[in-house]
Order: sequence, then C-alpha cells, then structure tokens
Amino acid sequence: MIGRLAGVLLEKNPPQVVVDVHGVGYELDVPMSTFCNLPANGEKVSLLTHFVVREDGHFLYGFASEGERFAFRLLLKVSGVGARLALSVLSGLSVGDLAQAVARQEAGRLTKIPGIGTKTAERLLLELKGKLAEALPASAVPAAGAHHDILSALLALGYNDREAAAALQQLPAEISTSDGIRQALRLLSRV
Repeated sequence: MIGRLAGVLLEKNPPQVVVDVHGVGYELDVPMSTFCNLPANGEKVSLLTHFVVREDGHFLYGFASEGERFAFRLLLKVSGVGARLALSVLSGLSVGDLAQAVARQEAGRLTKIPGIGTKTAERLLLELKGKLAEALPASAVPAAGAHHDILSALLALGYNDREAAAALQQLPAEISTSDGIRQALRLLSRV
C-alpha cells in the first residue's frame, strides 16, 4: 500500500522517526541500522516502507535498503516472529550478517540479540535457510574457509558482529587464517 516515503526528517527518537511528506507527518519504526544512517533533522530523506494493519492499529516500518525490507518481510513469515522482534534482529545484525548466520547455521549469533532464545534462533535458522542468500548480492554471501575461521576467532575474543565484519572486509580474499587473525586484530586495535 505505502511502498516508499520521501520527505523531510522531522524527528528521531529511536526506533521511531517522523517524516514530513507534503505537510503530513508519517511515524515510522526503523531498525537501528537504518536509524544510524539517517541525515540530521530538517534534511531530506527517502525510506522504503512496509505497512501493517492489525486490530489494534496501523503501523509503518521504514528501511534504508531493499535488502533490509526484504529480510524484514522474510522474518515476519517465521512463526512466532512479529514486527518488533524482526526490527530487533535487523538492529542486532546487518542483513549480510544475518544471511551468514543462517547459511552457517550459527544459532549463537542469533541468541545474542535481545528477545531471541535458543528455540526462536533454531526456528529462524530452519525457516530462513536458503531464502536470504538468493536475494543478496554475492558480496554478502558468506565466505568460506579462512574468513569463516577468522570471524569465529574474532567473535570468540569478544568483538561484536559489526566490528568483526568490518575487519574482515578489509582483508584480502586469499589470506591464511593465522595471518588474517593477526591483521584483523591490528585493524581493530586502531579503532
């Protein structure tokens, strides 16, 4: 029904924003990944949307990218996952990280997200298997071999998903595990 909004950003109160579109202020709930990339109040903004009508009200959700909206819609199809939990998942993991966790069947990464227990994580892995990877660009599909081991090592050392993923992106594709861990730790120590 409402697929996209373009207007002026009026308010930012996580996770909610208000966008003025020709004099009408639309309230949208957005994942933190979108929220962090929003311009300052008073600036122009364009968001893809997902509109939900329920007995208790009408709700509008906004996303910076088509990948986020696609992942949100897939998450809503998982039994026991509502809009709030779907936003929480997208706030805790990028779409690429979610696709990697699903492809590698890493329930541990999902249980770090508030509101997701072991059973919900297992259900997400089962119901999303094979659905996220085909919709994402090849760069977001999980890397095999050394990169997986480097990522696991960084997570085990206490770095969060975003820090580890950012370090991995800066490493050459054909790096050995030990050299990759060493370089990643150097990159992370500079931050």
